[in-house]
Amino acid sequence: MRGDVMRWWVRVVWVCAVVFLFVVSAAWGADEAKKRVAIFDFDFGTVHHWWSGDWDIGKGISDMMVTNLVRDGTYSVIERKQLDKILQEQNFSNSDRANPATAAKIGKVLGLNAIIIGTITQFGAETKKIDAGAITSRFGLGHVGTSSSKANVVIDARMVNTETAEIMAVASGKGQSSRGGVNLLGGAGGNAGGIDMGSSNFQQTIIGEATRQAVDDLTRQLVAQADKVEGTTIEIHGLVADVTENVLVLNVGKNQGLKVGDVVAVERVLKTVKDPATGQVLRTITERIGTAKITSVDDGSSMAEFHGVGKARVGDAVKPQ
Repeated sequence: MRGDVMRWWVRVVWVCAVVFLFVVSAAWGADEAKKRVAIFDFDFGTVHHWWSGDWDIGKGISDMMVTNLVRDGTYSVIERKQLDKILQEQNFSNSDRANPATAAKIGKVLGLNAIIIGTITQFGAETKKIDAGAITSRFGLGHVGTSSSKANVVIDARMVNTETAEIMAVASGKGQSSRGGVNLLGGAGGNAGGIDMGSSNFQQTIIGEATRQAVDDLTRQLVAQADKVEGTTIEIHGLVADVTENVLVLNVGKNQGLKVGDVVAVERVLKTVKDPATGQVLRTITERIGTAKITSVDDGSSMAEFHGVGKARVGDAVKPQ
């Protein structure tokens, strides 16, 4: 009786292990299927005359977009410092930030599938003020202190193919907010200088509310068009060269197409079948033991974080998912 119970528990543990490996592989495999993108600072030249002060709303909105897309998880968004480094090396100027050809060039250097560029076409308010019995309207951004203010924000974006510079998708995010008895920026500052667009102070103003609506609207549209972006298929075949707990060193790197964030399968060779006449390897029988997510990479090697059942070993095979 005791033996039957023990065998039953062994089966339960085995099933749980298999299910765990399947779930981990599916989740990590989803990362590998993501499309790699970056977001340029949005151009805002057409609306810059609406306020005074040195305030780069293009960078502020770009940062908000990055946060949204990372949280959503549909795209794999590269770090800002990686993009800035390449932009500096390529002498990229703000005047080029909405140029598809420039975007494609930078995206290709970074190994991206697409670059998101865009223009802020509206960023300000229509203010209605009662003055001596007459209603007058003015447009702009500033400390207007009126009985009624309405903020409007419109952001147009394009998704550019890094191989062809073709525009694969377009989107237009819109936001509007209005309140009575307030100025446009409230307590965020009258001349719009030095404002942190990610701060709660800005988000609580009517222009902040309109900006958030426009960014969220734009994010939804870009996520909905993710199928227009083709991901990069990883074609690598390597070996585990070193194992330290769950950190692996692989003998493949940039030269084989690997990038930080890629996920590869880790397999153990069970048997090699050779032709008895020639000694040539006919088939290699392997067992999948887990996945490894690339954390750093150079030309000929990479480091990865292993997830799976059991432990990886030196000599285990590394293959595409």
